Amino acid sequence: MEKVSSLVASIFGGSPEPAAVVSSIFIYPIKSCKGISVPQACITSTGFRWDRQWLVVNSKGRAYTQRVEPKLALVEVEIPSDAFSEDWEPTPNSYMVIRAPGMDTLKIPLCAECTIIEGVSVWEWSGSAFDEGVEASEWFSNYLGKPSRLVRFNTSSETRAVDPNYAQGHKTMFSDCFPFMLTSQGSLNALNEVLEEPVPINRFRPNILVDGCDPFSEDLWKAIKISKLKFEGVKLCSRCKVPTINQDNGIAGTEPTQTLMKFRSDNVLRPNCKQQGKVYFGQNLVCKESLSATGQEKLVKVGDPVYVLQAVSSCAEAAA
Repeated sequence: MEKVSSLVASIFGGSPEPAAVVSSIFIYPIKSCKGISVPQACITSTGFRWDRQWLVVNSKGRAYTQRVEPKLALVEVEIPSDAFSEDWEPTPNSYMVIRAPGMDTLKIPLCAECTIIEGVSVWEWSGSAFDEGVEASEWFSNYLGKPSRLVRFNTSSETRAVDPNYAQGHKTMFSDCFPFMLTSQGSLNALNEVLEEPVPINRFRPNILVDGCDPFSEDLWKAIKISKLKFEGVKLCSRCKVPTINQDNGIAGTEPTQTLMKFRSDNVLRPNCKQQGKVYFGQNLVCKESLSATGQEKLVKVGDPVYVLQAVSSCAEAAA
């Protein structure tokens, strides 16, 4: 049964005391490439601004991810620091800078006019996208050793809705399923206590890392407030192969998934639910105000308190 927030919480918009604090914010401009740690990020209708706005695709327009191209983990992406400020707009001298081992630096203009190409696809979605040009295509083709293109989500004409079974009316760009993923430092610490070799948080590629709460308490958060924004926990995050890929060298192993299966599988956490052989770490979120947030309300900052407005009592009651 869901725990209903107290009268005090309903009056003041959160618990009397915060459950956690935002300790890090990560943006991943190019899907499956390295993330950027930022002090603040702006909420847009599709998630944090700049997050998964670009995608590397093969000759048929199908997405490349670390699952099949782990070398993408070594691609470093840099965006002007001002780009994460409120109301910042790119100029003709604004670039996304891309680096990788053995490669020359690639610079992608942030406000150039691009050709639109059709037939770009990621998971269940397909549509048009902006092609970032021949130089970018050659760079990624040389790096991956196969025909590749770099494309940008066509926000002018395309929409990618999230699964309506979990969240109605929300949308994202090239993220896997949902616009935000949150996990906690406590959960990472608890995992590292039982691993032979500790892993960093970049294995799990969250957007929001919080600290100060009990391990895995974020599993139960059905509604939280960060700053003036309300986020809804819509689905436990089932993990794929990516957490087993060392983000510093692109080499895959068996951990931490092998250990997580012992205490974070659906068999353990949700024994009375349909078993799918999944392992969970983190919570997928949508933001209620993402379509209408204005002014300071659209910023999430490191140091923001996290208030739990509503929670379920066990993982078996959480959506997954």
